[in-house]
Amino acid sequence: MSDTLTLIDNRPPSVANLFIDRVAATPDGEAYRYPVPPASGEGPDEWKSLSWAQAAERVYAIAAGLIVLGVRPEERIALAAGTRVEWILADLGVMCAGAATTTIYPSTNAEESAFILSDSESRVLIAEDAAQLAKAREHRAELPDLAHVVVIDPEGAGPAGGDPDGWVLTLADLEARGAEHLAKHPEAIKERVAAITADQLATLIYTSGTTGRPKGVRLPHDNWSYMAKATVSTGLITKDDVQYLWLPLAHVFGKVLTSGQIEVGHVTAVDGRVDKIIENLPVVQPTYMAAVPRIFEKVYNGVAAKARAGGGAKYKIFQWAAGVAREYAKVSQDNFRHTGTASVPFALGAKHKVADALVFAKIREAFGGRLRACVSGSAALAPDIGYFFAGAGIHILEGYGLTESSAASFVNPGEAYRTGTVGKPLPGTEVRIADDGEILLRGPGLMEGYHGQPEKTAEVLESDGWFHTGDIGELSVDGYLRITDRKKDLIKTSGGKYIAPAEVEGQFKAVCPFVSNILVHGADRNFCTALIALDEPTILGWAAENGLGGKPYAEVVASPQAVALIEGYVKRLNEGLQRWQTIKKFRLLPRDLDIEHGELTPSLKLKRPVVERAYKGLIDDMYAGTREA
Repeated sequence: MSDTLTLIDNRPPSVANLFIDRVAATPDGEAYRYPVPPASGEGPDEWKSLSWAQAAERVYAIAAGLIVLGVRPEERIALAAGTRVEWILADLGVMCAGAATTTIYPSTNAEESAFILSDSESRVLIAEDAAQLAKAREHRAELPDLAHVVVIDPEGAGPAGGDPDGWVLTLADLEARGAEHLAKHPEAIKERVAAITADQLATLIYTSGTTGRPKGVRLPHDNWSYMAKATVSTGLITKDDVQYLWLPLAHVFGKVLTSGQIEVGHVTAVDGRVDKIIENLPVVQPTYMAAVPRIFEKVYNGVAAKARAGGGAKYKIFQWAAGVAREYAKVSQDNFRHTGTASVPFALGAKHKVADALVFAKIREAFGGRLRACVSGSAALAPDIGYFFAGAGIHILEGYGLTESSAASFVNPGEAYRTGTVGKPLPGTEVRIADDGEILLRGPGLMEGYHGQPEKTAEVLESDGWFHTGDIGELSVDGYLRITDRKKDLIKTSGGKYIAPAEVEGQFKAVCPFVSNILVHGADRNFCTALIALDEPTILGWAAENGLGGKPYAEVVASPQAVALIEGYVKRLNEGLQRWQTIKKFRLLPRDLDIEHGELTPSLKLKRPVVERAYKGLIDDMYAGTREA
């Protein structure tokens, strides 16, 4: 551990330094792969590669182009684009210019995008396409600091009558200007990078607030340098890995993944199109990837639905195999904890071998056949789903962190991972549990504070460096952390019982293969209820086999048959709960929850107040006639 801490303590001021070192060490090594769709629009994508030297040529040109535009150290450059190789190159270019990246999700509406651009005082916006440019144009008058918009895909983004002279340029234009500048001043980028200090602002990420305006989280260069060194020191990634990166790079988790990759030098395949994940996995054949729980839930539900569609015998085989997977994972993890070896009894091993041939091998093949581990974060993964994948040979290492802690504060340690926990703290990160169960963190990954909001910063960050996460958790004797819920989300019933809704919701996702989202409600009530949204493809597949084929989703979920189906799963859930946790009533929602309606954050977390407001009528109906109604 002391060697690890020495490595971390001797980190350079920024990831820009690490990037220059990486390019010098392995210039010809493959850095990034990215898809190029066929010109005809039909057929498979062609995957192309950039070596570290080729990536550096573009990164330095972008950095120099920003210098030509007059960008000074720590000035903000906003990035509004989906996950693609240009996002990474642009972010590194911003960093190498000594400036700071402000991230904006491409799904963010024009009004909130304008708020982020204004609040961050961004000087330049790097926009993905005409649609992102249009948001800035709409609020141009409110953005006096925004000197330029650089468009990655310029189709349809030509100059408009109201644009100031030279306000819009393409990424190709920016790189050309930068290359010209570097021809005259070849040391310009090295000089900028050499001047970066560890406490200089690198990234400004706005949290998705469930109420009010989002807060800008100020993350200095040292945070990312620490993250790069600390994540690699865990041994979870190596230079021989192939990472499949599809998570939103506007999210803090994406930044951790790119920082660690630069430190170790492995290949990253970049494609943020979620609808292409299933198609891409066998092509990319990743050795590791990061995801959010919703993806694993969808895969699990999809496998269960396919087995059900194959007839009663196939579904029984799947259910038996799922039981074997969970038992195998629990026993092997328990044995590893006590003996250091993941052994299982002979009979269980024999059953597992049969289940592997019938079911598990096909699941691994669907993930590309080489997947060593998945890292899951952003929200809790239902343990039963985690155990299922673990038993099937897809090892899901849950981690934990917040935007305010640069995303990765805890991660499960490789072979010694424990499903249902978020693992141990990264080297250099301290943790303690407050008297009320709140998790407190201290270490080099923590934010400098909220942008322009010292009073909000003081509410969560103590003078001695301890950060209040707002999450409730428990630490095991040997340092593994289990998250039980958000402090503000804990439900206290009118009977005085505390309930962690996320825990109940996670258990339901494990027993019901049709669920997409669920919200458990019960604060100040004398019993709990639930709003349940179903996974559309899965429930429509069931509908086709049960006399409801051809009917739209809303009509299917309103049918007595669908209500009876889900009622069976609610009863099964309740069998494993304490009496005060049980769901007494539920309602099926007429559509799934989504980002567009503001019910989920871009990282697919539930915005409870928004959902409860939107469906207040359904909630009130469930309590009609009771004392608290």
